[in-house]
Amino acid sequence: MNLQSIESHARRYAAGYDGVAKFLHWLVVVLIVAQFLIGWTMPDIHKGTRPDGLIAWHLGVGATLIAAVALRIVWRVTHRPVPASLSPLLSMVSHITHGLLYLALIVVPVLGWANASSRGWSVKFLGVLPYPSISPVGSSVGHEMGDIHGWLAWVLLVLIGLHVAGALYHRFVLKDDVLQRMLP
Repeated sequence: MNLQSIESHARRYAAGYDGVAKFLHWLVVVLIVAQFLIGWTMPDIHKGTRPDGLIAWHLGVGATLIAAVALRIVWRVTHRPVPASLSPLLSMVSHITHGLLYLALIVVPVLGWANASSRGWSVKFLGVLPYPSISPVGSSVGHEMGDIHGWLAWVLLVLIGLHVAGALYHRFVLKDDVLQRMLP
C-alpha cells in the first residue's frame, strides 16, 4: 500500500463504521427489540408447553439473532474501524461495555437454544434450516438454562441501556462524533 491509499483508507473509516458493520449493528438492534417484545408477551413456558405462536416466533427470531451476532463478531474482528478519539477512562468504559454486550449477545441466545433443545423443540434459522440440538431432550441442566436465559436477558437490557446512554452522552454532552460513527 502506498501513502495515498493508506490516507484514503483512514479517511473512509475515521468518519464511521463501514456499511456492513452498520447494517449488522442495526439488524441486531431490530432483532433484540423483537425478542424483548415477543418474550414479554408470549405465554410462560411449563412442562408440556408446545412451541407454537409467539414461542415459535421467539425461537425463530432467536435463531436469526444467533446468526446475525456471529456474522457481526466475524466482521468486527476482520474489519476493525479506526478507534474513536477518547480519554483513557472513556476508552476503558467503552471497551468493557462493548465486551459485556458481545458476551451477553452470545450467551443469552445460546442459553435459550439449550433450553429449547432440552424440551425437544427445533430451533430453525429463518424457519427452515434447523440448528443442531445442544442439550439432550429432558436435560434438567437444559431446563435450568431457560431460567438463566430469562435473568441474563434483563442484564442484556441493562447493558443496552448503558450503551444507549453512552451514545447520547457523546452526542449531547461531549458533542463529539462517536454516535455519528454508527449512524447511516
